[in-house]
Amino acid sequence: MTSAPLAARLGIPGGPLFFPVTAYGPDGSVDLDVYRAHVRRGVEAGAAAVFACCGTGEFHALVPEEFEACVRAAVEETAGRVPVVAGVGYGTALAVRYARLAEAAGADGLLAMPPYLVIAGQEGLLRHYREVAAATPLPVIVYQRDNAVFTPETVVELARTDGIIGFKDGLGDLDLMQRIVSAVRTEVHGDFLYFNGLPTAEQTQLAYRGLGVTLYSSAVFCFAPEIALAFYEAHRTGDDTTAHRLLDGFYRPFVELRAQGRGYAVALVKAGVRLRGLDVGEVRPPLHEPSEDHVKQLAQVIERGYALLDEGK
Repeated sequence: MTSAPLAARLGIPGGPLFFPVTAYGPDGSVDLDVYRAHVRRGVEAGAAAVFACCGTGEFHALVPEEFEACVRAAVEETAGRVPVVAGVGYGTALAVRYARLAEAAGADGLLAMPPYLVIAGQEGLLRHYREVAAATPLPVIVYQRDNAVFTPETVVELARTDGIIGFKDGLGDLDLMQRIVSAVRTEVHGDFLYFNGLPTAEQTQLAYRGLGVTLYSSAVFCFAPEIALAFYEAHRTGDDTTAHRLLDGFYRPFVELRAQGRGYAVALVKAGVRLRGLDVGEVRPPLHEPSEDHVKQLAQVIERGYALLDEGK
């Protein structure tokens, strides 16, 4: 267990960043026992951090009581071995409420997702995230995606805000991301963390590495930790031969399958966890389950991914 600040713990990770799915029982309620097992397995497999109740964890589908219970369970299962970052979102008042629930549950930090429904200007976005950051002592990572897209000037102001330690990009505009990194590097003293937050981030991570963005979320780690760890190590050491073998043989087919259905960035991951032997239940509406044929294809992709690991030995 360490008391080092979150930015320091995330800045030099020892493994992939783990975004667990949220487990549901047959009646659709949260199954904390299975969720604990999922988190525990991820930490034991080598995760550097647990991002609880975020996009892969269906934050959108959880009521506040479920959210707090899941974050608390993740904190208890990690037992300080790795940091726990909790998702927060919706409008400013609800985002603040979730932030305080995460603090009460023992989280180490927050991933602030886009506000709900509205498309706000830069001034309003800046005010929103500053109010979230001021609500608790927990450090905040701002998530760019969907209706929360920032100019470099706004990210400079976010980086200057007490409590905001990083920026996660789920948009995929590399030109904008380069300008953001450059502007913050030029205008702000001190370290600021950047994350590749695109779905199946490994698929684009070699490009993000060229921008200096070395941190990324790994949904694949939920169901195929050995594959995710092999890619992480290849990425960390610059072993592009191994990275390309995994990208060509596993990640690209997985991404192409993911593109076959809306919401598959979450639904396929949960299906993958079930295929690997842990019954985490189905996704909640408005997401839907993958078709039977797509699940069969997923099983084949996973099998091929593990075969690639054997080929590389």
